[in-house]
Amino acid sequence: MNGLIYYLAAAVLWMGLAAQLPDLRRHRKDPLKRSFCAVILLSGLCFVLGAPPTVILVNSVTGIPNMAAPLTYGAVTAFGAASLILIVHWRGNDPVQVRRTSRAWLFSYLGVIAAEGVLFSLGDAPVERRADFDTYYASTPFIREMIVLYLVAHMVAAVTTTLLCWSWIRKVKRWTRGSLVLLVLGWLFTSAYGVVKSVALTAHWLGHRWDSLSTSVAPLVAVGSCLASAGYILPLVGPRIDSAITFVRLRPLFRLLAGPTGRRRCVTALSWRMIGDVELRLTTRETAIRDGLKRLAGQLDEQVRSHAYRDALAAGSSAAEAEMIGMAAMVAVAALAEAPTPMAETGTIGISVGDVDVVVSVSARVRRPAGGSRSLDTGQPSLLSLSKAVRTPIVDAAIQSRRTAVRQPS
Repeated sequence: MNGLIYYLAAAVLWMGLAAQLPDLRRHRKDPLKRSFCAVILLSGLCFVLGAPPTVILVNSVTGIPNMAAPLTYGAVTAFGAASLILIVHWRGNDPVQVRRTSRAWLFSYLGVIAAEGVLFSLGDAPVERRADFDTYYASTPFIREMIVLYLVAHMVAAVTTTLLCWSWIRKVKRWTRGSLVLLVLGWLFTSAYGVVKSVALTAHWLGHRWDSLSTSVAPLVAVGSCLASAGYILPLVGPRIDSAITFVRLRPLFRLLAGPTGRRRCVTALSWRMIGDVELRLTTRETAIRDGLKRLAGQLDEQVRSHAYRDALAAGSSAAEAEMIGMAAMVAVAALAEAPTPMAETGTIGISVGDVDVVVSVSARVRRPAGGSRSLDTGQPSLLSLSKAVRTPIVDAAIQSRRTAVRQPS
């Protein structure tokens, strides 16, 4: 189990990065996308390099005792720089100012990483220390300066990112706000890691042996890195969660219009690229629903709507809820009344979502529009309300009433 947690954390992060690679190829010139991918890549690299088995392997393969230390320091420093650059691009502002600030952080931290490498090469660290490298070499010339430089750069990135996120947190909502909360928590843990390390080093210089304080704070940076990485990923995952929930909530209305037996067919030709893309699947479902509502527009019965509306009001629903229940009853009865006919009209609808073209083919009965058709709002909020209303007892009663009326002899 030694090091397993580190590798699992890196694997989860890099799986998320792999999912972003197609999008990165399509938007390779987008600095925000590049910064995001760099943060996830470097976050996983920090976990891999910090794992005890990796430390042993790096020192053994290179033949240089403690070679894993500057590599890990460099990766953590690069992660801090990438995080700062990502926040700068994410917040946005004047493009020239954003570009200037990003380059300033980039070149400053590249200089820090180069200085860490030079200081390590100038210092003398012959005894391999896998857990307490910081305190063991806290008084060694050049190595001491490398450790201090690493901690200062790390603390600057942590504090600056925390303050930037905190100042922004009240200006956004939903997933972006949740992302910023996770980032603040993550960087607070990371800041605590830097503070405790600094305290242990200062105690060493003053003649105290607080080495255990330094070696016991590794979980802080691990927790901080996980929270910060989750914060960076959340704005991408959050909207997909919303789309998945909307996709499920639209199912009752979709089934009503498509027909569970296939009599009213809304057939969607999906490519393999759409199978895991919930946004595209949601778009095709919404398109099929809107086509079904358009097909039924000439068959909607105002009397069914007004009757269901009155029943809903009598049952205690608000006016808005009653109106939506009335609409749902009208649509449900019209869908039920749709009868098979030998004549069919088949067409295709082309949708472009991002760089993917989707073709939705629809087979529907040819009917002459009836008089008194009522237009329906087909925006997503209205479709969600309509789908919810479809499952109410009043709509079920309207369907049963129509079925009974059809069965009775004339």
